[in-house]
Amino acid sequence: MKPLSLLSLAAVLAIALPASAQNAGQIAAARKGANCPSCNLFQADFSGLEIKGRNYAGARLRQADLSVSVMNRANFRGADLRDVNAYGAVFGGANFAGADLTQASFVGAYLEGANFAGAQLVGTNFSGAEMGRARGLSQAQLNRACGDGATRLPPGLRTPRC
Repeated sequence: MKPLSLLSLAAVLAIALPASAQNAGQIAAARKGANCPSCNLFQADFSGLEIKGRNYAGARLRQADLSVSVMNRANFRGADLRDVNAYGAVFGGANFAGADLTQASFVGAYLEGANFAGAQLVGTNFSGAEMGRARGLSQAQLNRACGDGATRLPPGLRTPRC
């Protein structure tokens, strides 16, 4: 077989193989309330669930649906939360320190007491979010996020409008 043909065959096989984008067993356990640090929860559906005080540190939750969930005191330290939908969710006292929240939507979310120290907030939408007592936020972080007139932030901090 010619070298070019081998490359073509390899490319076709790579496209045809199923992607292991998530771990169904880990998602099922986490949906039932199990701690799941460093789990692969890519595109998991946690919408409407009440899972308080769980550990998801370092987990991959990219594109997960956390809308209208209750996850008070959950630990998302260092987690991948890019592109998550957390519309109307409750994260009182949650730990997002060092997490990547790029392009996440926290529209109407309750984030009082949540820790955002070192979190990446590029394109994060906090419109209507309650976060007046959030911790670890800096103006530099918020300059890369957005909100609206209903966004409640700690004194002296602001976000650009979405």
